[in-house]
Amino acid sequence: MLRISQYLRAVAGHSPAPRVAKPGSTRAPVVIWNLLRRCNLTCKHCYATSADSEFRNELDTTEALGVIDQLHEAGVRVLILSGGEPLLRDDIFQLADYARDKGFYVALSTNGTLIDEQNIERIAAADFDYVGISIDGLEAVHDEWRQLKGSFAASMHAIDLCRARGIRVGLRTTLTQHNYPQLPALLELMRAHDVQKFYLSHLNYSGRGKRSRSADAHAQMTRDAMWQIFERAWQDVEAGRDTDFVSGNNDADAILLLQWAAERLTAAQLAALEDMLRAWGGNASGAGIANIDNIGDVHPDTYWWQHTVGNVRRQRFRDIWLDNPQPLLQQLRQHPRAVGGRCGECRWLAICNGNTRTRAWAAGDLWAEDPGCYLSDAEIGLPTATQIPCRAVS
Repeated sequence: MLRISQYLRAVAGHSPAPRVAKPGSTRAPVVIWNLLRRCNLTCKHCYATSADSEFRNELDTTEALGVIDQLHEAGVRVLILSGGEPLLRDDIFQLADYARDKGFYVALSTNGTLIDEQNIERIAAADFDYVGISIDGLEAVHDEWRQLKGSFAASMHAIDLCRARGIRVGLRTTLTQHNYPQLPALLELMRAHDVQKFYLSHLNYSGRGKRSRSADAHAQMTRDAMWQIFERAWQDVEAGRDTDFVSGNNDADAILLLQWAAERLTAAQLAALEDMLRAWGGNASGAGIANIDNIGDVHPDTYWWQHTVGNVRRQRFRDIWLDNPQPLLQQLRQHPRAVGGRCGECRWLAICNGNTRTRAWAAGDLWAEDPGCYLSDAEIGLPTATQIPCRAVS
């Protein structure tokens, strides 16, 4: 995840450089926890392939409370409660309260459609540090991708209910060809509804997202979208607004941010930004990010459900993640990673760290180049192809 606003505030002198762990180091991760797989929506890009039905063998309340204890023991302090739709779980507030009481930063990741006047006071009482609500375009596009008419209106109403009670809200958008033209309007929605955070996620090819890869934004669309995000983030930094712009699932964004900075900032600011991005180190799947799914399986991140590195019913999380990590985790923690193709030859590998490995996996080779990289050969330092002149045939 690239915390764009944090870095821009730092280079502007408005805040210190973000504190980051050494790239590739063994550390307590941010944990994204899919508490259940059931969801009232069937989104076209869902990595969990959720549906509105019960799934067997999910962790019960006692087990889930025990997992929170395990995470605390392992040093985890940031916990994102996700699904499916987490508000469909009867014990969601019990779990959130328990985690909060143990000192976790607790976020709720929801589609927003189930937040209404009947439960908003309980949601406010849970004192979530952040509530992320997914908006994947304006009404027609959002409802089509979420496959429920009226879901856009319900989610926007949820945003307004949360803001009226002082809950910090994030608007999350997965970029596709269909919502790319609507990005300026989505950024204006953020302003109009007093949303503090905008998270632009690039499409990852897992779950139903793998079937929707033909709708992935083209390289130029992606570049244009990120440029708009950089511009808006910088405007807010200069204006002193309390907003955060973040992108995820394409670490090439950091290199494009440097290109943007070369045009907008001073040479000293550009150098400082590059130093901070090198200290950040790019993709952290399997190192700074972990995922626990609905049945207790642990994965390198939320898009890795095709590979499990342990299960919290049979092992302590600390043992899985810190004390006896599988070889895959050890490989993912190498920095820079031993990747091939364009990624292996890229001059920016120490910043990007090989980008998103699940897209490479979807293309057939976990350690090959990431097909989602939108940078040109020239931008990553590869020689351009030699043009061989054709000789006229007499």
